[in-house]
Amino acid sequence: MNYRALNHEDIEVFSEAISAFFLNMTHEPAMVRTAYMLEGSTPPLWGDFNGVIEVSGGFRGSITFSAPGGMLGQVLDVMGEREQSADRCLDVVGEIANMMSGRARRHFGEDLTIAPPKACLRSARHTLPGASGTPYAIPLRWRTFEANLVVHLDIRR
Repeated sequence: MNYRALNHEDIEVFSEAISAFFLNMTHEPAMVRTAYMLEGSTPPLWGDFNGVIEVSGGFRGSITFSAPGGMLGQVLDVMGEREQSADRCLDVVGEIANMMSGRARRHFGEDLTIAPPKACLRSARHTLPGASGTPYAIPLRWRTFEANLVVHLDIRR
């Protein structure tokens, strides 16, 4: 099967999606910065909490939202959730990744098959599904926190 790498338009879909999430869910914008290519073929899981969505169906790879616990605690608080446990942070980071993949499906079409989110701690050993293209990090700042949306997808031509 012949695949292509992500292009600027594809990356912009994800940048807009993460920006829309924070504005809609918290009523506070996130400052989304310019996406950049990551070195190596395996994207890192560098946040305290990571929500990973594996994709298939004419695509291969993953979409990962990686964030610090402090950020997720404040997101939960703004959403009216008073419980700020690790389990709740894992739930919300998985849900954010799921929302990003839903936006991707609208852009790429129904052939994009989305697996249920897998949420993990940075310390967990988690193998991300392989894509041969370059992974991209989309950094963002919300309040005083830094997070990343990591997109590692190959798209069938």
